[in-house]
Amino acid sequence: MENLNRKKVAILATNGFEESELREPMNALKDANADVHIVSEKQGQIKSWANNNWSNEYTVDKTISEASQENYDALVLPGGVMNPDTLRQNEEGIRFVKSFFTNKKPVGAICHAPQILAEADVIRGRKITSYNSIKRDLVNAGAKWEDSEVVVDEGLVTSRNPNDLPAFNKKLVEEIYEGKHEMQTA
Repeated sequence: MENLNRKKVAILATNGFEESELREPMNALKDANADVHIVSEKQGQIKSWANNNWSNEYTVDKTISEASQENYDALVLPGGVMNPDTLRQNEEGIRFVKSFFTNKKPVGAICHAPQILAEADVIRGRKITSYNSIKRDLVNAGAKWEDSEVVVDEGLVTSRNPNDLPAFNKKLVEEIYEGKHEMQTA
């Protein structure tokens, strides 16, 4: 596995994120020696969703207003249904997401999280995958959707669901290790 020593990664999430889709990428990044921060709308704790119920709470490291892409090498967007639905309505959060694309930095999104990317208008013409139920939304936003375990398009890493996490995590670490992707566009 690549060593992400000195790389900083933001995970943007709010209440209702799919727990495994935050916890497992966070652990994979930490195992690769990355410094990982949970960024959210408010300070304190955010509550995860697992097995159709509320689950564990996670501590927020920075609020969206305190965070800047300038301080991070990459961004991860966990899914769940509630998490992306809430975040795509947050204009400051959408600007934060878009700034990673503008600055050609790797972004990972899993499950329903590509809805945030559609809202940020950064998937037009890009290869992408997601949870099947949002396929039409992403196609309508201009994405080239495919049913694959993991899809990588110039620094953008997407996967369908928690079953894909091993492949997602591996590609995410690889893309962050590679650094900026000149073809990453907003």
